[in-house]
Amino acid sequence: MIFYLSSSFSKKSYWEKYLFSYNWNCDSFYISEKLKNMNLEKGNQIEYDIYLKGLTEETIRKMSADLGETERMLNHRLQSLEIFKQMAMPNFGPDISDLDFDNLVYYAKPKTWTDTYANDWENVPEEIKSTFQKLGIPEAEQKYLAWAGGQFDSTAVYHKIKDTRANMGIIFEDMKEAVVKYPDIVQKYFMKVITPADHKFAALHGAVWSWGTFIYVPKGVKLTQPLQAYFRMNTVAGGQFEHTLIVIEDEAEAQYIEWCSAPKYNSISLHAGCVEILVGKNAKMRYSSVENWSLNTYNLNTKRAIVEEQWLMEWVSWNLWSGATMLYPCSVLKWDYSKADNLSVVLASKNQNQDVGAKVIHLGKYTSSNIISKSISTQGGISTYRWLVKIAKNAEWAISGVNCDALLLDDKSVSKTIPVIESENADAIVSHEASAGKVDEHQIFYLMSRGLEEEKAMSLLVNGFISGVVKQLPLEYAWELNRLIELEMEGSVW
Repeated sequence: MIFYLSSSFSKKSYWEKYLFSYNWNCDSFYISEKLKNMNLEKGNQIEYDIYLKGLTEETIRKMSADLGETERMLNHRLQSLEIFKQMAMPNFGPDISDLDFDNLVYYAKPKTWTDTYANDWENVPEEIKSTFQKLGIPEAEQKYLAWAGGQFDSTAVYHKIKDTRANMGIIFEDMKEAVVKYPDIVQKYFMKVITPADHKFAALHGAVWSWGTFIYVPKGVKLTQPLQAYFRMNTVAGGQFEHTLIVIEDEAEAQYIEWCSAPKYNSISLHAGCVEILVGKNAKMRYSSVENWSLNTYNLNTKRAIVEEQWLMEWVSWNLWSGATMLYPCSVLKWDYSKADNLSVVLASKNQNQDVGAKVIHLGKYTSSNIISKSISTQGGISTYRWLVKIAKNAEWAISGVNCDALLLDDKSVSKTIPVIESENADAIVSHEASAGKVDEHQIFYLMSRGLEEEKAMSLLVNGFISGVVKQLPLEYAWELNRLIELEMEGSVW
């Protein structure tokens, strides 16, 4: 098993140089630490065997030793740390200057965790299980017990896949186990789509990543049910840095859903995960995420997919509650006739700055992409949607369509759309539509005249506004998200 920093960190290929090269400038906003009511009042009282705080070489060495890693992986982490130290903070988006890297917890392993983690939900430690139960998440898991994985802080607590699917050659493991069991596959792809040199938080991830999800679907295998994973950050001033690596071979299909959450604390927490996706020819991949962080959490995630010939990459993203978010899923349409869709819903409420978007890099001929965004701002929340469509010189007859709709629920809230189009090919077709408006008071009045209370009428109209994205999720997720919207509307009407 070999992990190393390749020369591509300094000498990037043609497509790599566009992924984070564009320098976006916009106003910065102060993010308050005031907390939301949507998450737990506080984290469960968990005892930890290992609790590593502070971004130091000692922390990384202790983490690597506990994970049982090779010397080459340790060197990867240490080199990533040096890259992190040399890179500047982002010069756009929300104000995250109060993020104290030396005060974060980078690795926390619950005392009740063992190397042989549970493959039966009943065997998961009660203090950990209760956290998921309070969130309402295990309901879906208990129905589809064999399809889910769970991570608590820095360690996996549950992971299982149906035997019938495993017999088809499908691999669904946490990343720590995958590094040991499938070294050839992991070595080939790990942090190759996203490298530590891409930006400061990618470098941080390369230094302190722990656990996460590894999915491998062999050629011709088509999954009809989604694989699922839940990530819970529980510690005070905690950091979660899970790594998701998905490899879909030629003519295969798969769906994957991540649900993330964190409790309320009076100190800032950081989520800086990484998602790398590679899918072969004539294949299809849908990645869905519901990021339900608390207001003390800064969500600075990095997601990117490499799209081969004649295949489809779909991103379905929900971003809720976090105090500050910077998230821009990227699709690189590397070969001819490849396609990418990006659907997102963003909710920015009181003391929230949601800065999200999408990137699509068209390199192949006859490539196409669609970007659809629905943003909701209420109680003074700030929602910014920025997107980049890059069409290379050789991307003949590339087509891209962008539609951004914003809904403002009061006069204090803010919504922004920042489009960037860079085309080097005269045959390319790019369209952009954007709209912003308030909820129609006449519609509210009509619904109230039919017996609905004002808040219920508001939530009904908001759910109608985002219904096109909601229907892309399984029923249990759609129901939960509709309920979250209803709760958010309580107290937000004019």
